[in-house]
Amino acid sequence: MRTPPPSSKPQSADSFASLLATVEVSVLERLFDQVPDVAFFIKDRDGRYTSVNASLVERHGLQHQSQVLGQRPSDICPGDFGRIPAQQDAAVLRSGRPLLDHLELHWYAPNQPCWCLTTKLPLLATDGQIMGLIGISRDVRAPIKTQEIPAAVAIALDHFEHHLADPITPTSLAKSAGISPLRFARLMKRFFGLTPSQYIAKNRIAAASVLLRETDQPVTDIAMSCGYYDHSAFTRAFRKIAGVSPTQFRERQGASRR
Repeated sequence: MRTPPPSSKPQSADSFASLLATVEVSVLERLFDQVPDVAFFIKDRDGRYTSVNASLVERHGLQHQSQVLGQRPSDICPGDFGRIPAQQDAAVLRSGRPLLDHLELHWYAPNQPCWCLTTKLPLLATDGQIMGLIGISRDVRAPIKTQEIPAAVAIALDHFEHHLADPITPTSLAKSAGISPLRFARLMKRFFGLTPSQYIAKNRIAAASVLLRETDQPVTDIAMSCGYYDHSAFTRAFRKIAGVSPTQFRERQGASRR
């Protein structure tokens, strides 16, 4: 019987834990550099970047990590695009509560929108003190071909996308597809990487952003056509996902076309 090489011998749980504790941040950076649709970052207790991968640098239109390290989001992003993630950081660092799969509309510099799911976790010392945070922001992309979606689900989703003004909920979408809400949620996560609520919000805000960019319709009319029956509710929902108000978004898009 061949004797396995020393590196193949089983490790104790304690020795493996010690090994993990010595993993350098640079290893994580190199790992996430191989995943271009994911922005990776670590921040200190003041919300300053201490480690980032290449994708995060590129998304901000910068050339090197040195232009990001030591900065807060508000230092490298203009207006609400920097203020809102900085506020998220402050909330995680203050409360210790993670931000999990938060749907956002990010911007590749100079002006290319991209849907992302952002997760931020607090980094704790052995005594439980919050020392910083670690997180990722990954692009939202359908992992399978559209034709693989069951016909009844595809019909329900297509109807929703063409009737955004109708009152739609995850439960009503599942009912339209003829399946239970739980199974529907599992399928949506598999097909789109989103919860049903995130899918509804994404489509409504995406449609609204097109109308804001390509038409002169009043914001209130756009809100109504996309399923929002209150101007302030639409503004809150849009700002939460896009990082700016509908009016600011329209002004930004208008400026980019000039």
